[in-house]
Amino acid sequence: MSNKIITLVFFLSMSVLNGTAQNVYTLKNRNIDFSVDSQGNLVSLKNNQTGQDYASGEPMWRLYYDRSGEKEIQVLAKNNQPQITQSGNEISIVYNNLKSKNETIKFGLTLRMVLEENMVRFSSRIHNNEPHTIIRELQYPLVGNIQTPDDHKLLFTQKGGHIYPDAKKKIHSTDFSYRGPDHHFRSLKVTYPIGVAANCYALMGEEQGLYFGSHDQTFQSTCHGLRLYPDTNGDFEELESGLYKYPNCQFDESWENDANVIAPYNGDWHQTAKLYRAWANTWWNPSEPPVWVKEMIGFQRMILKHQNGERLFSYDEFATRIKDAGKSVGINVAFPFGWWNSGMDNGYPDSYYETDPTQGGDKAWKKAVADYQKDGGKVIMYYNGKLIDKESDYYVNGEGKDVSYRNSSGTEMNEAYKFPGEGTFSGLFNPRSFVVANANDPRWHQQLQKMADHAFELGANCVFYDQMGYAESITNWDLSKEFPVPDLQVILNKAEAMKKIHDYIDKRDKEMAIGIEWITDVTSQHVDFVHGIFGAGTAGTGNRHTNFIDWFRYTFPEVIITFRDLDGNESDVEWQSNRAAMLGLRSNLQTFRLRGLIDETPRLQQHQAKVNKLIEKYNSLMLLGTYCDTEGFSIDNKAIEARSYINGNRMAIIMTHKQNKALTANLQVPGYRYVESDCVGEATVMNESHVTIGENGLLVIIFRKL
Repeated sequence: MSNKIITLVFFLSMSVLNGTAQNVYTLKNRNIDFSVDSQGNLVSLKNNQTGQDYASGEPMWRLYYDRSGEKEIQVLAKNNQPQITQSGNEISIVYNNLKSKNETIKFGLTLRMVLEENMVRFSSRIHNNEPHTIIRELQYPLVGNIQTPDDHKLLFTQKGGHIYPDAKKKIHSTDFSYRGPDHHFRSLKVTYPIGVAANCYALMGEEQGLYFGSHDQTFQSTCHGLRLYPDTNGDFEELESGLYKYPNCQFDESWENDANVIAPYNGDWHQTAKLYRAWANTWWNPSEPPVWVKEMIGFQRMILKHQNGERLFSYDEFATRIKDAGKSVGINVAFPFGWWNSGMDNGYPDSYYETDPTQGGDKAWKKAVADYQKDGGKVIMYYNGKLIDKESDYYVNGEGKDVSYRNSSGTEMNEAYKFPGEGTFSGLFNPRSFVVANANDPRWHQQLQKMADHAFELGANCVFYDQMGYAESITNWDLSKEFPVPDLQVILNKAEAMKKIHDYIDKRDKEMAIGIEWITDVTSQHVDFVHGIFGAGTAGTGNRHTNFIDWFRYTFPEVIITFRDLDGNESDVEWQSNRAAMLGLRSNLQTFRLRGLIDETPRLQQHQAKVNKLIEKYNSLMLLGTYCDTEGFSIDNKAIEARSYINGNRMAIIMTHKQNKALTANLQVPGYRYVESDCVGEATVMNESHVTIGENGLLVIIFRKL
């Protein structure tokens, strides 16, 4: 070999090490290999611990803007040539202008990729120099034609967690509309925080996966988007995953974001929770719930008077029949709806201040509450945290019109709630109509405070604000500029409103609790419990096959969550009740959609009484301990579900299964010794590690650290 050839080989080798060979720019550490080419395409996103490379040379971004008369005009990375530089652990991609539809648009776009220890951070900066335009959407980062092993499943955090076994099949199964551009791509998208509990998702396998997170302390709306594009055969099989943000950047404005991250990780899904929690710890500051809430096994919910005027339960029955029904299963907390005169979902917010005069009004209702509280009973008082009835005095003659959300045309956001009776007319033709209050409006904060004052006046132990744990898909719009812009920080507004109310309540009585509906990370820290919405079925089984509340329970074990969707007449009530107990979810006793009581469903009543007795026996671990999911032990039978709890030097392992036969397993708990066990149904523990659990069995085993 000649000296010239040797010199050339050496030069190319050094270029590769510096990350610039063949116009490829590379960031690399012991965990991740990340590379882009001269076009800015993603050519490597590699897990260096496993060798899995998820990239395939596709573009990393696309952008959409509006003009008067045309919306969502697309700008593609492939049509634009960037300037790329690399310095240390950072790659910068700069576009001084962008091309769209054969014209040059004066949009400045700067993208930065920063390699951190276990993730890549994707920063972006936009400046709009193009008159009469608004940059609505930036989809970045994108991983196109993503290369995933066959075992990778899709993890979303809807309602606390959902798993879809096959992302492509899930997208293909989604209903498509002639209104959409389905000839170009098929899509699946969920948007934080609209029913989504955390701002992350993942493609996950048993031993590795790819995590997408928006670690964004503005808590602005973020779309978790997946698309299927046609391959060379025209089949929609090329999967793209990414994060979408909404700059709403008008002429002569700038917008920045450095929150989006992607992490190729090692291990199972628990690593996604650890990645998210590590970020959440930078802002997570939960309040300490009253002791009675932490020790609450659950509550029973019922509607006293329905929307159509039907009285289901009287004030006199509240501390008698209703209380007795709860006692029959070991529940001493009641959560009544429709206790006001006009009935459920009527007249908000005025209706709360008028009890039923035919039953004795305020005096009778206060007495019913006080009577229920004898012997330690607790009462949660319901209020709606966002709805304003359009027939209420607050709307007709007060502030209601001014504090309600306005859409892009300046008209009110309306929601309709209709609860049919035994006929059909009300359900079909006569819904109750509401507007939605702006959670960021100080005037509405005064109403929320007034509700808390009223709960105190009635003698309640807790004030509950319905519908305050999630963001609406339609929100308040600012109409003051050339293009209307929505408020995309609704969940932060709600969280701050709840913090103000919580602080206000604490100044009066720290034993007074506050609860909300729906699970979202930022709101959950400012309340004492969350009324969840999900089924308890294991991911991959039953009608609730996608539910995986396990994700949120493990990520935020401090949050007290109720199990909502067991109504008493399901075919698998024992399994659902057992699994909810295993996951540490508080019981929600509702029967026939809150029109009945637990004593009307004897099968659930009998089983729930046994389960709650077991929880009460081991409440120091099952209620007051820290939920650790499947950590700290191992079990050799995957058909048996088991979870661990730690409190001091003790550990509880809770085990159950869904099979209609007895199952056995060997249990290993390193560093602990067996203390005792108890169960619901048939279950045994032999030689401290060999367990047998019968049909509908729930087993609790206690260990102490060596």
